[in-house]
Amino acid sequence: MRLRIWTILFLVTIAQFAWGQTSTNPKLVNAEATSSEPSVISYTVLGATSEQETLVRSQIRIMQPDVYPLRVLFVPHWKYVDTARTFRLHVPSGYTSAMFTHLPSRSVFIDSDRYVSDDSLGYWVAHELGHLAANSASESAADKAAREYRKRLKDARKPNVH
Repeated sequence: MRLRIWTILFLVTIAQFAWGQTSTNPKLVNAEATSSEPSVISYTVLGATSEQETLVRSQIRIMQPDVYPLRVLFVPHWKYVDTARTFRLHVPSGYTSAMFTHLPSRSVFIDSDRYVSDDSLGYWVAHELGHLAANSASESAADKAAREYRKRLKDARKPNVH
């Protein structure tokens, strides 16, 4: 049993170092990777259904945030709780959280089991993008920054009257 534990620990440690390795073969370098500035609006959506990914991408495109996330992750509830605990997310007593932003990695984590509706997704993603725009964990700063994003979403839903 002890040998198994040490073997697993060794493999996990080696895997962490292997992820950071890069190839020195110049033929494998992507032309986009050599550009001077990466695209400011490129981000990854992980763990979402195709409908959820399309929805969150269209909402973020409409909001046109000042700072884009690097990744948006839809995770099951158990993983969301574990990640929130890992990042030491502080939620006031009596409140729950359906999503949060990890500022250093510019990652937005969404609890896919508590995802309620398309409208609520846009409302709360605007709040999380507000955290990124304000570069602050402050809820009031995030809400202040999110007002404009929410207004853009609301205006986009209005039918065009000529």
